[in-house]
Amino acid sequence: MMFLPIFFFFSLLFSFSQASVVDFCVADFSLPDGPAGYSCKKPAKVTVDDFTYSGLGKVGNTSNIIKAAVTPAFAAQFGGVNGLGLSMARLDIAVDGVVPMHTHPGASEILFVGLLHFQINSGKTNALAIVSFSSSNPGLQILDFALFANDLPSELVEKTTFLDDAQVKKLKKVLGGTG
Repeated sequence: MMFLPIFFFFSLLFSFSQASVVDFCVADFSLPDGPAGYSCKKPAKVTVDDFTYSGLGKVGNTSNIIKAAVTPAFAAQFGGVNGLGLSMARLDIAVDGVVPMHTHPGASEILFVGLLHFQINSGKTNALAIVSFSSSNPGLQILDFALFANDLPSELVEKTTFLDDAQVKKLKKVLGGTG
C-alpha cells in the first residue's frame, strides 16, 4: 500500500515540470543559440519540414585519418528536436576505423554525462551505428584534439600525459597543434 502515495507524489511532481508546457519547440535559426538552446519558432511559421530529417540515411565519408564519420541529428541540424531533451547521430566506421576517446559534456550517450568512451571497428566490413543522446545539443570533446591540436607548450603536455617530447611533437604535427 505504500506504493500508492509514492506513485501519487511522483505523478504530482512530474505534472509541475516545465518540459510539458509546450508540445514542441522547433529551433528558430534566425536567432542566436543560447545556454538554454535555440529560441522557439512561432507556431504559425512551423512546417512539416521542421519535423523531417534525412541525414541519418546518408553514408558518411570515412576517407580521413580516423576512418570514421559522424552525422549528427542535433538541434543545429534538425530543428524539430530542439527542447525535447534528445538527439541522435549516425556513425559510419570503416574497417580498422576508430572514433577516438571522447566525451559528450552536455549529455549522456552510454550511461553518464561526461563519460570517456570510444568506438572501433575491428570487423571485416564497414560498421554502422545509430546512437542517441539525452540532450538536443550533447556536444563533443575528442580527447586527442583537446591534448594535441592546440598551442599548449609541449613540456606541459609531456608532464600531463607521461609522453616523451618526440611523441608529443609527432602527435601535435599530425593533429595540427603547435608549441
